Amino acid sequence: MSPNRRILTLGLVSLPLTAPSLAGCAALSRMPFQRRASVTEARFGTLASGEAVRIFTLTNERGSTARIMTWGAALQSLTMPDREGRQAEMALGLDTLDDYVARSRNFGTTVGRYAGRIENGRFELDGRTIQLEVGNGLHSTHGGPVGFAKRNWSGRADETAEGSGVTLTLVSVDGDQGFPGRLTMSITYRLTHDDRLTLDYLALTDAPTVLNPTHHSYFNLSGDPTRAVTDHLLEIEADAFAAYDARKIVTGELRPVAGTPFDFRDSKPLGQDMATEDEQLQIGGGYDHSFAVGGEGLRRAGRLTHDGSGRSLEVWTTEPALHVYAANTVELIGRGGVSYRPYCGVALETQHFQNSPNRPEFPSTVLRPGETFRSRTEYRFAAR
Repeated sequence: MSPNRRILTLGLVSLPLTAPSLAGCAALSRMPFQRRASVTEARFGTLASGEAVRIFTLTNERGSTARIMTWGAALQSLTMPDREGRQAEMALGLDTLDDYVARSRNFGTTVGRYAGRIENGRFELDGRTIQLEVGNGLHSTHGGPVGFAKRNWSGRADETAEGSGVTLTLVSVDGDQGFPGRLTMSITYRLTHDDRLTLDYLALTDAPTVLNPTHHSYFNLSGDPTRAVTDHLLEIEADAFAAYDARKIVTGELRPVAGTPFDFRDSKPLGQDMATEDEQLQIGGGYDHSFAVGGEGLRRAGRLTHDGSGRSLEVWTTEPALHVYAANTVELIGRGGVSYRPYCGVALETQHFQNSPNRPEFPSTVLRPGETFRSRTEYRFAAR
């Protein structure tokens, strides 16, 4: 075995082939094949600094897989079965580490410290004005020019009765991208035997700061990224969405979805109202908005369905918002040389609202010493 590759297995069943047991072989052959759940680790590539990027492949008893790499704490690949049991790729991605470093559109990454935009890269915290890095833009976006999605995290595999997993950890120093406080953050991905991909976030800080991480996979349940997701049925558990001003900065208004193209309370095709003459759609270039998810605790935020394959995806979260981005401007060559075009996937990002540090109307994203940030998101796949 290569020194760069390790494997753990779980859920093994021993069947002694003694004479008494041979009588049951015919019946055993008719039973569904029981796969071995496992987690493997390998080298995915090497950064210009010489630092290795590792990738962990999680496999469950159904044969579904999730590949998570340390670069960006990103989901690099995810396969799930259709109604016939055929596995296919669910998440957009790229082939090599160089691709991810040079031209990723946040495919599968962990975004932070703060997902979305913070107006002018500035906010007040405990009487101090905090100025963030904004790069070439006017606003802080997705945590700054070198946010969590552009860092190499450390990774550690594990196994539980639920399924195999990997915990990725990053230390963000005080002043990183302008954010105060030394922040230690981890995210645990787990692929369960009932085809749930669970994400558990945990963070601690040594000084007051703000934090709003999210997961940024683009999903296409057809298994064919050359097919637009505009035919996918989307349902969102939200009566309101966060409105933008003309600069695409949220105003603090949670606008009712009733009577607008943003009403997904009843399932409808994602593309059904996309061409509607609507100011908010024009500002966002399509759907690129946060929906206010009702309720508290872990609850369903939305459901995506593809009738052709029979696949469905439910998003469950403890977060107050579900941000929907329909890949409106994605145009590049993706995994396997496939041409990714607008609407080739849809990101379903669980998070707090953008610009919350400047909008007291929204739930607070402040994290203080002695507090523990915890958040859970589940992507629950099924097929029928």
